[in-house]
Amino acid sequence: MKHSELRTLTEEELRQRLLSEKEILQKMQFAHVISPIENPMKIKETKKTIARILTILNEMKTVEDK
Repeated sequence: MKHSELRTLTEEELRQRLLSEKEILQKMQFAHVISPIENPMKIKETKKTIARILTILNEMKTVEDK
């Protein structure tokens, strides 16, 4: 998911998306250990999406604190 798309979501939607992405990542990593997945770059993309979500959540928190 693109950074601009994530910015349009509310804080609650971002938190839900974060949980979802973490679950997906865990399942992909588990599947990759058992047998190589078709596209291992999906793991990298999912990690980046999680990082983007966390960055946006931290920015929202910083803005609220000021």
